[in-house]
Amino acid sequence: MKRLVTCLSAAALMFSALSTVRASNSVTNILSQPLSLVEAVNIALDRNPAVLKSQKELQASHGISVQTRAIALPAVRLTGQYQIQDQALVESFTNLRQDQNWGVGVRLVQSFYEGGRIKSSLRSAKLTLQQAELRHQDVLLETVLLTETTYFDILLAAEQIEVQQASVKLLEQQLNDTKRRFEAGVVPQFNVLRAEVEVANTRPRLIRARNSYRIAKNNLANTLGYDLPSTVWEDIPLKLTTPLAETPYKIDLQEALNQALTNRTDLAANRKALSAREEDIKFAKAANYPSLQGFVGYDVRNSILTDDLSVEKNGWVAGAQLSWDLFDGLRTQGKVEEARARFDQAEIAVDELRREIELNVRTAFSNFNEAREVLESNRKVLEQAAEALRLATSRYSAGTGTQLDVLSAQTALTDARSTQVQALRDYQVSVARFERVVGLSRQVPARK
Repeated sequence: MKRLVTCLSAAALMFSALSTVRASNSVTNILSQPLSLVEAVNIALDRNPAVLKSQKELQASHGISVQTRAIALPAVRLTGQYQIQDQALVESFTNLRQDQNWGVGVRLVQSFYEGGRIKSSLRSAKLTLQQAELRHQDVLLETVLLTETTYFDILLAAEQIEVQQASVKLLEQQLNDTKRRFEAGVVPQFNVLRAEVEVANTRPRLIRARNSYRIAKNNLANTLGYDLPSTVWEDIPLKLTTPLAETPYKIDLQEALNQALTNRTDLAANRKALSAREEDIKFAKAANYPSLQGFVGYDVRNSILTDDLSVEKNGWVAGAQLSWDLFDGLRTQGKVEEARARFDQAEIAVDELRREIELNVRTAFSNFNEAREVLESNRKVLEQAAEALRLATSRYSAGTGTQLDVLSAQTALTDARSTQVQALRDYQVSVARFERVVGLSRQVPARK
């Protein structure tokens, strides 16, 4: 027996290890394949934990909607009872001593009037499901923005690596040239030391850029919902195909404000919540009215004319029942007051979110203009910095310039290139964030 358990445990461990290896290989293959921005977004919408949780929340809301509609549907009830009592409690004008009885019945009960609760429940069920769908759509849009931002962060880090590598290469060339001049007796040793210091000061920037690149790729893998295999240590083999480039984009603020108030799913969800709170008021008030139900069923019970419990009577039954709480201790009044307060609270939330949306749109519009202007102004600066370096290098080679001029020009060019790629990233992110606050996305189908 112990040997069998040991064999089964070993087999389970082997299967678990094989599954882990297959999963790791699958993840590695997917992450090592060329990945465009659209593909990354599609993967995130399929695997991101926030999306998966939202899908489960949507399913839960569907269940709540079914529960809410239940009041309008008939209910089937099965009842049964068996009773035995002391002979001293049995009173009869005959010799029958019936101290036991039983009965079984089935009822189909349908509510015909509940003071407005039936219609209110049907509307509430519909609003609940619509609100959940809008909340889910909002999660999708937020996931798109997160994926796009993380994707652009990787592209930025990759560009920064190239910028810093080019800077290190230029400074190393300057250091080698300075060493040759020192050996020829043209420049003092101070120039060599100064060039070595500049190279040493630039290398940490390259190291930080590489680290940012690794971290950004880890962030994207996490956003895409991947568990990295243990075989991946230093670097994730991501190959991004969408370039970090400027794409023309025009924004009209007034139109954007109108679109945001129309398209924002969170605002639409809050409006559905407001309508649902209004139905709660109607539902609470319905307790002041009578409740009318009809029923039809079939009963089976023992005969009261014999002591033999096996003798039964059966047949159909039908009828109606009316109930009306004329006074319930002010419970209904309290529920109505609570429902009205919840409605006022939801109304305040709608107004607050509307103002917040308008602020977000104006802020996103301002950030977009800033990113676009920085990008445009930096083009000229980059050209000037490259020309300045060329002139400084020529003057230094001709003996009319100084080493400080060359080093300063190289630093200025590096800063200009770094600012350029940062501006490209900020521009793309500003566009993505603007679309998010307006309630649009090129990656998610428009809601109906």
